[in-house]
Amino acid sequence: MRILITGAAGFIGYYVSQRLLAEGHQIVGLDNLNDYYDVELKQARLKQLLPQPGFQFVEQDLADRDGMARLFANDNFDRVIHLAAQAGVRYSIDNPMAYLDSNLAGMLTILEGCRQQKVPHLVYASSSSVYGMNKKVPFSEADAVDHPISLYAATKKSNELMAHTYSHLYDLPTTGLRFFTVYGPMGRPDMAYFSFTKKMLAGEPIDVFNHGKLSRDFTYIDDIVEGVVRILEQVPERDDNNDCASPDSSSAPYRLFNIGNHQPVELMTFIRTLEQALGVTAKLNMKPMQAGDVYTTYADTDNLQQAVGFSPDTSLADGLQKFADWYRAFYG
Repeated sequence: MRILITGAAGFIGYYVSQRLLAEGHQIVGLDNLNDYYDVELKQARLKQLLPQPGFQFVEQDLADRDGMARLFANDNFDRVIHLAAQAGVRYSIDNPMAYLDSNLAGMLTILEGCRQQKVPHLVYASSSSVYGMNKKVPFSEADAVDHPISLYAATKKSNELMAHTYSHLYDLPTTGLRFFTVYGPMGRPDMAYFSFTKKMLAGEPIDVFNHGKLSRDFTYIDDIVEGVVRILEQVPERDDNNDCASPDSSSAPYRLFNIGNHQPVELMTFIRTLEQALGVTAKLNMKPMQAGDVYTTYADTDNLQQAVGFSPDTSLADGLQKFADWYRAFYG
């Protein structure tokens, strides 16, 4: 197939591109290479993709309506995997306008391109952050997600609503994937595990928010990729008999899936596991809760298992060891 992957120089986009190239697909990788985090890392990912047969890179901003329209008009994509976005919960509190172009206008240019060219399936990244402060765990796709506590979360919820509208109006098959705390080699430097590692190796203290009383459903990158690739072939179909009785139920060709390790880990356990992987002891700077943060994330992956016969299962110890080995090799 010929597949457009947005955010191809990003963390998840890079790995999904590698996997699909290895399977013989043609990939058009789009990225604007912005400087939200170290562009050198994005260039390092891109350097591994560019020489591969079947890969074509397009440096393009999602919010460029004319440019995106030309991209779709001049190509014929069998699938679109939309992973590009302005990420970060705390960055959205300090820099809210950055999320307007990337996450809202950008999603609309993708939807419009898919509609105009009748793309058979759009798979896009949502986030576990849409669950906000939901108390019921594990988080299910059938749960109401009407109380986001960060602008980032609100834009991801908006993306799901926008996708549903296009699925309903234009019979565009769309599938949203709610990723849970993705980590691994070549990951995002703005994520806690990455900054923890940098500071721990430098002998600097790390900030531990809510005094360590947090838990996260850490999901290794290989498991995320496996979920994305399997979902790619599960094209939603219209079902006019569906009564739309729950948030994940629709008569439109529209689906949502959690992709998480369904095993939340307490923050202090995570830190101890990272200490073992790095062979150093962390200096802890205990702090109160951050604005926009949630106490726990915990994925119910029953729907994913039923749909594609897969649920993430990489252990935190294995995943962090692979990350630690890569970090030392990459940064010396």
